Amino acid sequence: MKPGHTGLTHLAHSTRYSWKGLKAAFRNESAFRQEVTITAILMPLAWWIGEGPVSWLLLIGSCFVVLIVELLNSAIENVVDRIGTEHHELSGRAKDIGSAAVMLSLILAGLTWGLLGWQKFIG
Repeated sequence: MKPGHTGLTHLAHSTRYSWKGLKAAFRNESAFRQEVTITAILMPLAWWIGEGPVSWLLLIGSCFVVLIVELLNSAIENVVDRIGTEHHELSGRAKDIGSAAVMLSLILAGLTWGLLGWQKFIG
C-alpha cells in the first residue's frame, strides 16, 4: 500500500483498479466474455431453480467461482507472456495449471447446476 492511501482513499483506489481489471478482462479475454454472458443468462434461472437462499447461493456462487478462476488464469497467462513468448517448460506448466483450475471450476458449476436442476425437476 502506498503511503497516505489508507481507509476510504485505499478503498477508492482498490475499487478503481478492480473495475479496470474487469474491463480489461472483458475487453481482451474471449473466454471471460463468454463466461460473463453465461452467468448473466443463468442468474435469473437460479431464482427459478433454487428453492431458498442456500441453493441460490450455490447456483450463483458457482458461476462467480468460474469468473474468479478465469480472471486468475488470465492474469497468470499475461504475466507469463510478459516474461517472454519463447517456449519454456515452466511457462507452459503455469498456463496448463491455470487452465486446469478453470476446468475444475467449470465442472463444479456444472455439477452444482445439474444436481440442483435434477432435484427441482426430477426429484
